[in-house]
Amino acid sequence: MINAAISDKPRITITSYKAQDLQSFTESTLAFAIDLYHALRKQDGNLFFSPHSIYQALSMTYAGARGQTEKEITETLHITLPQDRLHAANNSLSVELSRRSENAKGKDGKRISLKIVNAIWGQQDYTFLPEYLDTLAQYYGAGIYLLDFENAPEPPRLTINEWVSEQTENKIQNLLPAGSIDELTRMVLTNAIYFNVAWGSPFEEEFTTPDKFYLLDGSTIKVQMMKQTHRFGYSEGSNYQAVRLPYRRTDLSMVILLPKEGEFNTFEKSMNQQTLTGIMDSILNRKVALSMPKFEYNMSVGLREILSAMGMPSAFSADKADFSGINGNRELFISDAVHKAFIAVDEEGTEAAAATGISYAGLGIPRKPEEPVKVTVNRPFVFLIRDVRTGTILFIGRVLNPSN
Repeated sequence: MINAAISDKPRITITSYKAQDLQSFTESTLAFAIDLYHALRKQDGNLFFSPHSIYQALSMTYAGARGQTEKEITETLHITLPQDRLHAANNSLSVELSRRSENAKGKDGKRISLKIVNAIWGQQDYTFLPEYLDTLAQYYGAGIYLLDFENAPEPPRLTINEWVSEQTENKIQNLLPAGSIDELTRMVLTNAIYFNVAWGSPFEEEFTTPDKFYLLDGSTIKVQMMKQTHRFGYSEGSNYQAVRLPYRRTDLSMVILLPKEGEFNTFEKSMNQQTLTGIMDSILNRKVALSMPKFEYNMSVGLREILSAMGMPSAFSADKADFSGINGNRELFISDAVHKAFIAVDEEGTEAAAATGISYAGLGIPRKPEEPVKVTVNRPFVFLIRDVRTGTILFIGRVLNPSN
């Protein structure tokens, strides 16, 4: 049994917040999601991650940051609210999102549709400030589990990985790789998100057939293409088509952004907060003849260098980090930050999962009936899994090759 040091402050589940605070918070998460997407898109191949998971983990980190470290994280996360209001808004959003699964149906007969959980793993006998533990308990529902990193770092690593695996229905394995935890580790923050929900309008398997998918280099591959004609949210511009596929009995949806043939790179580079918001706001209900590929893949990425380059290098510096809001001194710094994500899309719906670990070392409007617009997703595309009501992006990715 794992020992735990838990604040006596219960999580705040009956939330009262200013609407502008929640709007400000979601705008900040969107700006961060786009920044991170552009940082990661330089890598080859398919891309998929949960900006919401990463933002949650970094927000728990932010609660203990002070001085220059706090300033850098503020700028990197596009934070516009003071600490107390930020964490309250974050909690309000989490409580709101947790309600999305109350009447939802998962794919493959599974019941869970959306689960977001946090945990802190601390060195036993290490001193953590009560006010820091209170913040994480009240606004993130996270207690601190006490492990012995100092004398035997490998068992704690396996324990944390097992917890992440359990929270994500075994989709995220080995979040913390061998060697990522050592005797100097004093604390690890983890966030896990699991998503399993059926389409509002499922695809019929009998209409799924092999078809061509055009890669960026002009070559083609054969993939399984799902097909249906239904009323979906739809928008188009000079260089894209967008389709919003709702999930059953929720305010959640997948939005597919299909750049015009030959313009994927240009469209991807131009993505910013304004263009994405404009596309979402322009989506209207329309009859759509949709063809799209089935796909399944996972991704693993180290965030230390990426987050440093995005503007928060002090957090990873043993000499410059200031997390005195965690333990009362400047001994702590972030030694590593990792993220893993999984996505599977088929006729029934979508299953997705992601986890983030941060280690500290010491030291629609209806239209008139019309002919369906044709959307054939047979070339690279970007997609979002998004909460329509709040605008929160839970997951974002791109598919360059559905068969990878």
